[in-house]
Amino acid sequence: MVEAEIYITLKKDLADPQGITIKRALEALGYKNVEKVGMGKLIIINLNCDDKIEAEKQIRQMCERLLANPIIEDYSFKIK
Repeated sequence: MVEAEIYITLKKDLADPQGITIKRALEALGYKNVEKVGMGKLIIINLNCDDKIEAEKQIRQMCERLLANPIIEDYSFKIK
């Protein structure tokens, strides 16, 4: 069994409305030193697979085909 943690974030040059809202809320709570907040997603997938290379291949395909929107999002993952 392989566990994969997949991180999906907006591309660096895109505005992040959720991040901006969180930043403003933190500042309103007194956290004035917050420079930037980025909002993203964490997806955890367990695969019934013993081959790490095959697991990486499948996770990459899942990200490219469904989990991430390649036009506006970047993804990274780690296999545990």
